[in-house]
Amino acid sequence: MRATRGAARAHIGAVALGAALCAGPALRPGTPWTTLALLAGLYLACELLGRRPFPVGSVGAGSFFPLLLAAAFLLPPAAAALVAVPGSLASRAGKPPAAARRIWRAAEPAVAVWAAARVHALLGGPAALGSPPDLPYALLPVCAAALAFSAVLAALDGSILLVAERLPVRRAWRGLLPRSLAPHLVHGLAGLMMAVLWNSSYGPLAALFVLLPMYISCWVYAQYHREHAAHRATIRALVQAVDIKDTYTRGHGERVGRASVLIAHELGLDRERVEVLRFAGILHDIGKLGVPTRVLRKDGPLTPEERRVIELHPEYGHEIVRGIGFLGEARAAILHHHERLDGSGYPYGLSGRGIPECARIVAVADAFDAMTSTRSYRRGRPVPAAVEELKRCAGTQFDPQMVRALARGLERYGWFGAATADDAQPPPPREADGDRGAQGASALKAPLGPPPPDGGTEVPR
Repeated sequence: MRATRGAARAHIGAVALGAALCAGPALRPGTPWTTLALLAGLYLACELLGRRPFPVGSVGAGSFFPLLLAAAFLLPPAAAALVAVPGSLASRAGKPPAAARRIWRAAEPAVAVWAAARVHALLGGPAALGSPPDLPYALLPVCAAALAFSAVLAALDGSILLVAERLPVRRAWRGLLPRSLAPHLVHGLAGLMMAVLWNSSYGPLAALFVLLPMYISCWVYAQYHREHAAHRATIRALVQAVDIKDTYTRGHGERVGRASVLIAHELGLDRERVEVLRFAGILHDIGKLGVPTRVLRKDGPLTPEERRVIELHPEYGHEIVRGIGFLGEARAAILHHHERLDGSGYPYGLSGRGIPECARIVAVADAFDAMTSTRSYRRGRPVPAAVEELKRCAGTQFDPQMVRALARGLERYGWFGAATADDAQPPPPREADGDRGAQGASALKAPLGPPPPDGGTEVPR
């Protein structure tokens, strides 16, 4: 939360006031305080336990939503709104301002649980949970309550992003409800099991057995996300190392990753392969870490010996990432992204379908970004001109299927262009014969073909 002044503070106060109004009727006679105290104390204990590193790592906020939904099924709406308050107020605040964050974390679930309990009561849910429960009819109010819970949380999450984080309206709520709906429906079913056991002859103690498998499943899910975050951190570190060493192509890997994803989507590849191809595009030049810096940053034309050193970077890259298991087929793309369909590429001179599909995708994405990127020594081509050049070289240098997929993706989604290597406006191409700038400018007018003798980056190295 970047700011709590003005509109953001007023918004938090308004939601907190709404939560207080929702919970106010609980002060009237008839509130089942024993059940309320047990559920609130249990939620407090779960929130404190869930943030401890047990057994390995911790689970985040929201892991025990089934307990809140069970409260919505067992208690009147006003009483149910109070269950989340002690646990939310006792949780870690994280970044400052601590008071505002704690108030928000207490008010938001209180309003959501009240809405869920209200919907559940309107559809006759409490009567359906009698002894014995009226199944399968009880599933209808439970699912409706879970939907209301999810919708209110999504609406409030989007509102705080809009007000406090100042996100545009079109982005504030994008994807919040679709991403959370399925998990909250599962939480609703778990809450139903807790409520049924709570009302049974076995009593509240039996309901606790639902929490153990829920805790384990949430912990496993959290571990998966931590592992995925570690993968992304590894990729970022490797890319940063390449960008520092080769300042001429800073940001090139990220853009090749985006173009590779564009092609993969048009080919209809599954989600896991799309992610692997993104990694392949981002890391395709990781082998430049093994190339001497003086060669990468040389302003003049490269000697034949220096060109041979440059052409070793796919093999260097493959050696660097060979032990990173989660990259999968991305390792083959890193090794073979300079192979050509006619067999004249490197490092192994593969041809046609002998070149791995992922490498053929990255090769097109790599060439496209090399042509359209503006570097410190020359300006980039317009996107239509780059696409035409790719089409002209399709069948000899590039796979025509990949070129067509990129063209379709660009027509559908567009391309946001590339910044300069140093985020500055480039100077006009230099005219001196033999320097890197003149070679780069002339290469923009030349066929893609084999790389020019100076190693210019218009045809990616």
